[in-house]
Amino acid sequence: MADIEIKRITINDLAQLQKIGRKTFEETFSDSNSEENMKDYLEKGFSTEKLTAELNSKDSEFYFAILENDVIGYLKVNFGESQTELKDDKALEIERIYVSKEFHGKKIGQLLYDKAIEVATQKNNDYVWLGVWEKNLRAIGFYKKNGFVEFDKHIFKLGNEEQTDLMMKLKLAN
Repeated sequence: MADIEIKRITINDLAQLQKIGRKTFEETFSDSNSEENMKDYLEKGFSTEKLTAELNSKDSEFYFAILENDVIGYLKVNFGESQTELKDDKALEIERIYVSKEFHGKKIGQLLYDKAIEVATQKNNDYVWLGVWEKNLRAIGFYKKNGFVEFDKHIFKLGNEEQTDLMMKLKLAN
């Protein structure tokens, strides 16, 4: 496979982020959710306002995986107050790692994951944590393979449906 570039995203990349965000979320979850709940989430979760605020936040960083000028996946990490839970200054949250379906199994997710660990290490974080849908066995397997352990559960609302996320964490060797 040709070289994959991992690139930090800025506000100028908003339209591309919106596109890859909606595409990969839909590919990942549309089979298991109602059309109405998906439509609602895709509209709100990837609205220009929401993404602008997230891109401008000092406590969040986004990265694209780029192959021959095409965005094929992305990563979102949060620190401090931007974390969806915990809000621990010694932690980094991986909020999103998504890769276009046609590139699954090609180690793109691993490259994005490695970038997240690199950022956490640079920031001297003690651990990395994330939430993953209990039915997303592919993702759970990926994180377990990378040394994550389950420590809690929380509820994620998609439209009018409540889903259980497993919360997992990895202690970093400082």
